[in-house]
Amino acid sequence: MSFETIEYSLAEEGIGVLALNRPRKYNSVNHQMMEELEEFWRERLYGMDTHVIVMKGNGERGFCAGLDMKEMMKKAPEMNMDEFYRSQVRLARLTLAMRKAPQPIVCAIHGAAVGLGFSFALASDVRVIADDVRFSAAYINIGLGGADMACSYFLPRMIGAGRAYEFMLTGEFMTAQEARDLGLVSRLVRREELMETALELARTMNNKNPMGLRLTKEVINMNIDAGGLEQALNMEDRNQVLLVARSMLQGGQKKKRSF
Repeated sequence: MSFETIEYSLAEEGIGVLALNRPRKYNSVNHQMMEELEEFWRERLYGMDTHVIVMKGNGERGFCAGLDMKEMMKKAPEMNMDEFYRSQVRLARLTLAMRKAPQPIVCAIHGAAVGLGFSFALASDVRVIADDVRFSAAYINIGLGGADMACSYFLPRMIGAGRAYEFMLTGEFMTAQEARDLGLVSRLVRREELMETALELARTMNNKNPMGLRLTKEVINMNIDAGGLEQALNMEDRNQVLLVARSMLQGGQKKKRSF
């Protein structure tokens, strides 16, 4: 795949690195990046060779400043309501595509992660942040509702409703230390240690059973919204039986090939 606004490479076997690549624009999401991210995550659905993805933002200015407002302000007056709705839906579904991707996503975040950039971080599975990180659900700061781009789904589940409401209603920044204290992130490190820490976590995951990783992500997604304990247990039981059966089948195939 050839992209302009994002970059994708293999750090090593089984570990892919996705970089938002508009550093001069604070890695803000324009229409082209939206289309390229749609294509990228669609391809990940069927990729069996990559087991973990590390997501980052290129450049020193920050992870992602959200939507490219300059482009949006230029295009918005030309849109009718149907076209605006379609644009809203496509942007928001990027977070859904990240959750549907079978590979665990380790997000390495530095500088500002604002608006849709904040939602990208929330939609990832594990967050590693530099000490200069500043998060903001900035939607309400530009005259929109504070609940946008899946923020109202993810944030209350991750840090509790009380503080989540505060950040969405005020649009104020969350510091790196607050994010750590609230349990939003897994690691808080110096800027120069960010990528190596993210890759260390990815390597740890990459050493596990690849199908186990995929089924673990799937069951976490399902059980966040499970109706109760019994439903959650049923999902876990199904996964474990599938993995044991798969292991036994592979063992049998190896024995047949030895004759």
